[in-house]
Amino acid sequence: MSHPHFFQTAVSLTMYDPLAELLGAADNGLIEYTYTDIVKLAGHSCPTVAGAYLMTVKALKHLYGDDHPQRGDINVEFRDDQLHHVTGVMANVVGFITGATTDSGFKGLAGKYDRRNLMSFNAPIGGEIQFQRRDTGTKVAVDFNASVVPAEPGLMPMLQKILAGEARPDENRQFANDWQERVGTILANADHPDLITYAR
Repeated sequence: MSHPHFFQTAVSLTMYDPLAELLGAADNGLIEYTYTDIVKLAGHSCPTVAGAYLMTVKALKHLYGDDHPQRGDINVEFRDDQLHHVTGVMANVVGFITGATTDSGFKGLAGKYDRRNLMSFNAPIGGEIQFQRRDTGTKVAVDFNASVVPAEPGLMPMLQKILAGEARPDENRQFANDWQERVGTILANADHPDLITYAR
């Protein structure tokens, strides 16, 4: 897969999945998630996808510190409805990493490793997404502020021109480069204090 270089340099996250360990899918149950993996899931790279990825990485780091977060043992709540705006896209990213699903996930083995009903929507929470450890009950809600890395003024007008079939091939290429440049800058600024914030 050919992709922008920043896909490889973006922060990654290693999860511990006891089911993967049990069934021999990953040595010691450790699975590394990269931005490239997220793009393969989503089928595209955009600020929303990058934001959902960084919210998950930051929230789990906040909850687990230097320990590996345990996949399948995290409750996830979204403030908005699943069909609202880009919530469904974010939920796909978060569920991919955490293993959390609504009612369509793995049913478990002998009462263990059940991935269903770990994700919910329309929750009365303080941020866009709330993550909760099921073992300790500790939780954190996070928000993503894409305006920290604003789009170039001509970016969205060019997108409309492309969608209307009025752009030249070179304009299509330039748009794609400019679009990914913004996404790359968002990921490069993962530690900016205003990009991912913790709700109170």
